[in-house]
Amino acid sequence: NASVVGVDLGIKALATISTGEVILGAKSYNKYAAKLSRMQWLNRHKLIGSSNWKKAQIKIARLHNKIANIRKDTLHKLTTLLAKNHGVIVVEDLNVSGMMANHKLATSIADMSFFEFRRQLTYKCELYGSKLVIADRWFPSSKTCSNCGTKKETLSLSERVFECSHCGLVIDRDLNAAINLSKTVS
Repeated sequence: NASVVGVDLGIKALATISTGEVILGAKSYNKYAAKLSRMQWLNRHKLIGSSNWKKAQIKIARLHNKIANIRKDTLHKLTTLLAKNHGVIVVEDLNVSGMMANHKLATSIADMSFFEFRRQLTYKCELYGSKLVIADRWFPSSKTCSNCGTKKETLSLSERVFECSHCGLVIDRDLNAAINLSKTVS
């Protein structure tokens, strides 16, 4: 398959594909955070090494495992879909460790597992014969208009819709970035 597709990773939606598809992340940690917190809170006064402490530790470990498995399942399904159905996949080179420094977004970023997404996509592209292209980290995919190519000077994170002052294009910010990423290979 020779189709070129751009993939923009995000926090609200795991991936926005240049075809217009939006894949929502499982957000498994977010879903089970309260339950996990309660289990750990109930375990805080148990005597370390006691039978009840060991039972509680096993329950906590099982919940951690469940969260991880839900996340892995979502990522495997998405990366397989992309690698099987598209010839060239373009993704951004994200500075994940730098993004994790923002303590307000860190849990959401960790819950989406961007690094694991790229790791899986790398080996699946080799497996299914598609090509993975990593766009430059400083490529302004979100700031550039996908219609006329005009670049905005500033674009805040709260602006979820891209509005071009030059050609009048109004488009979802993530979809605009994904379209720009797909245009880098042509």
